[in-house]
Amino acid sequence: MKPPYRVALMSNAAYSVIHFRLPLIEELVRQGCAVDVLAPTWSAEERARVEALNARCVPYPLDRRSMHPMHHLRVLLALRKLFRENAYDALLTSTAQPNVWGTLAAAWAGIPRRVVMVEGMGYAFTQRGPNTRSVRQLLLGWMLSLLYRTAFRAAHQVIVLNADDAQELQQRCGLPPQSILLLGPIGVPLDQWPMHPPHTQPITFTMVARLLREKGVLEFLAAARQVKSKYPATRFWLLGPLDDNPGALDENDLQPYVQDGTVEWPGSVDVRPWLAQTSVFVLPSYREGVPRSTQEAMAMGRPVITTDAPGCRETVIHGGNGFLVPPRDTQALAQAMLRFVEEPQWIESMGRESRRLAEERFDVRRANAVLVRALLPGE
Repeated sequence: MKPPYRVALMSNAAYSVIHFRLPLIEELVRQGCAVDVLAPTWSAEERARVEALNARCVPYPLDRRSMHPMHHLRVLLALRKLFRENAYDALLTSTAQPNVWGTLAAAWAGIPRRVVMVEGMGYAFTQRGPNTRSVRQLLLGWMLSLLYRTAFRAAHQVIVLNADDAQELQQRCGLPPQSILLLGPIGVPLDQWPMHPPHTQPITFTMVARLLREKGVLEFLAAARQVKSKYPATRFWLLGPLDDNPGALDENDLQPYVQDGTVEWPGSVDVRPWLAQTSVFVLPSYREGVPRSTQEAMAMGRPVITTDAPGCRETVIHGGNGFLVPPRDTQALAQAMLRFVEEPQWIESMGRESRRLAEERFDVRRANAVLVRALLPGE
């Protein structure tokens, strides 16, 4: 009997696998593949969810915060050993360090099919202001550009979610256009994010994100305070965990807004019941791949306010299912919120359009079919 085709999916955190990859794992297993999922650490709950799909959880050594060259050398050597022992036929990496060290180790170990997925350019390439990045960002961007240039040339395919990222990778890494595949949104299982009736009592604006500056959290908080000063009954929810990213906020940044009642911050929660009671979804991010949180909100029939920025603008037809505002513009964000408060009839009509667009563009099965073709022979 021919052994099963062995596929490894690699990320820098198990939670991202749980949030983004379960439908792909399910599809690969359905097609007869033996699937290993690689992440540095696994909780019992995370392990159970992956193993329930008949896939295997494999830990590997990675400290996302370490900048020490010896740590990264140890990661590279450990991955080469792991890859040789398991004799994978294909590897799909995502997030920065797996995209670099995973791809290089896979080439070194002789994995026949190596696919990289870039789901946003991240902290190192996101401007803090209109045309500025910090010294730390400039240094990280320079280092990552060199590493990407080396690693991505060892990949058979580099997958991106939006055209801006494709263009930037061509410029920074010298990749030929034919090596880059523009996938578009990863998508969501639409049956797990069903349409909900509009919610208008009280009008509630919800942001779902890791608490990073580049997500526009501070702009959301400042705009919320402006709107609430004029319409005190309006409600604002911020859903998401603190993070160890260099651009992360801390509790001290949030507490003034929590303490004065501007915003409720329950932390990391199952967002479905919160979105069901949301009027308008808000993501004032500076840059994304194509944000999964927005796709989930749209599938549930929520209008969207987001930025006219790479990855974000792909989710909104301005005036159709929501509004686009400039990044880092608190005033414009507050004005867009006020339009929904003062003309709440738009919540229902734009919410219907969001669901229509989600059905048209964000079905996870479309993206998974492309990823399966990239990984499997003869697909």
